[in-house]
Amino acid sequence: MSTEFVIDFGRKAMELILLLSLPMLLVGLAIGLIVSVFQATTQIQEMTLQFIPKIVCISLVVVVAGPWLLDKLLEYTEMILVSFPDWVRSAAGLITTGLDPADMQR
Repeated sequence: MSTEFVIDFGRKAMELILLLSLPMLLVGLAIGLIVSVFQATTQIQEMTLQFIPKIVCISLVVVVAGPWLLDKLLEYTEMILVSFPDWVRSAAGLITTGLDPADMQR
């Protein structure tokens, strides 16, 4: 395994993490901003007022975006599982030397 492979694998994993967490983070940010403006204009300084709307809205986003999130996660997992034998062969030097894994069993 080369350093480029490991860096690329890590980059793809980080991109997926950011992509999957982005909807919930954006909704949490927007709701937090709206509630903060509401608190500032009405001078209500109740700390628990922030949490209930955020929890409800983020839960709704998870329910609505859940199929899409699961689809992206399953695509990535399938890519890993399908590519794993090639990675092992590559790390063992079978692909770079042109050896066939079937020849290794004889």
